[in-house]
Amino acid sequence: MFESLQTKIESALKRLRGQSKITEENIEEALREVRRALLDADVNFSVVKDFIEDVKTKAVGLEVKGNILPGQLIVKVIYDELVALMSSDKQEAAFASHAPSIILVAGLQGSGKTTFCGKLAGFLRKKGKQPLLVAADIYRPAAIDQLKMLGDSLHTPVFTLEGKNPVEIAVESIAYARKYGRDAIIIDTAGRLTIDEDMMREAEEISNRVKPHETLFVCDAMTGQDAVNTAKAFHERLNLTGVVLTKLDGDTRGGAALSIRKVVGKPIKFVGTGEKMDALEVFHANRIASRILGMGDVLTLVEKAQQEIDDEEAAKLEEKIRKNQFTLQDFLSQLRTIRKMGSLRDLLGMIPGMDKAMHGLQIDDRAFSKIEAIILSMTPEERNNPKILNGSRRQRIARGSGSTMQDVNRLLKQFEDMQKMMKMMASGNKAQIMRNLKMPTGFRR
Repeated sequence: MFESLQTKIESALKRLRGQSKITEENIEEALREVRRALLDADVNFSVVKDFIEDVKTKAVGLEVKGNILPGQLIVKVIYDELVALMSSDKQEAAFASHAPSIILVAGLQGSGKTTFCGKLAGFLRKKGKQPLLVAADIYRPAAIDQLKMLGDSLHTPVFTLEGKNPVEIAVESIAYARKYGRDAIIIDTAGRLTIDEDMMREAEEISNRVKPHETLFVCDAMTGQDAVNTAKAFHERLNLTGVVLTKLDGDTRGGAALSIRKVVGKPIKFVGTGEKMDALEVFHANRIASRILGMGDVLTLVEKAQQEIDDEEAAKLEEKIRKNQFTLQDFLSQLRTIRKMGSLRDLLGMIPGMDKAMHGLQIDDRAFSKIEAIILSMTPEERNNPKILNGSRRQRIARGSGSTMQDVNRLLKQFEDMQKMMKMMASGNKAQIMRNLKMPTGFRR
């Protein structure tokens, strides 16, 4: 996420090393590179111009004191300006004082609109809501079937009406929601490959009839300024209350995230960070700014962990580690928990300093699948006591998992090293832990 932009900004700020004071002369070249990096990321030109001027105004004249370096001072100024650029007073999703709350979802075809509706339903369920998905896209082939599949996977009802137009479907869904106690209605409207008058008029009529509490525009973060221009056009007709950026886990240059708040005047409320139904995050400007500047995002990492880790199971695992009873079955369970949290590269990127450490590394999540296959090819006895794994057993495991003897031996050696490290952790020997740290398999330069 924002990897290219982050690298370029970091390179630009290296020019301020060794300076005792930030002056107009020594900051000019650095900011010229920052400007180029933002434009390369497809950030709106007027947004870049104002951003650079604001940074320059606040940075020039700052004195370097104590152990603080000029580069660190300018990073702080840029961080503050990035947060100001993307933040809003109305960041939280709005809900009605009397149920049901109505959320109208609009966007172009292919932006991930229907998938977002499913993710939002799952997100609201975790918040204690009882959502209702409304299939108001009657034009795209299989759009209704897709929403029904998502609804089934989330144990959430989907409201459809055969032979009715989208406006009638949306209006009648409100009565259905009240009758069956659904307190949040998510209306999936039709998308098009381009903005056309019929689509806009239909969405406008739905909005006028149901009077939504939230009107969210879903756009593909990979489209850069095009997403911003489209959002502006939708806002002029629908009076948007917020924006959703999807595919933020892809090759995102950052243009949409950095431009849309200022150009459209509406906050980014959610970001999609993967294909799974739980890959949806509330947008936090300060956390995104931290990621752009390579400062990590520990708060989001902690939140992801809290969602997946059961407190009782965590206490049991801690007890096992303390007693040196951590087994391959426990390792498999923890591996599956990590996989639920998302891409390994994204998770590591949330740890401060890890982006630099991972530069040039290829992190392959498929390594998890190989490890899982090897452990599942073992008997319960073998998982609990790997010491009994002789040559013939290892050959059987390799054949059963579709791997090699070397793969099996490597995993067992790494697990043995992990057990030793956990024993050191339990004893509090931090110095020895640091000496024994090694780069795990799956990371390659």
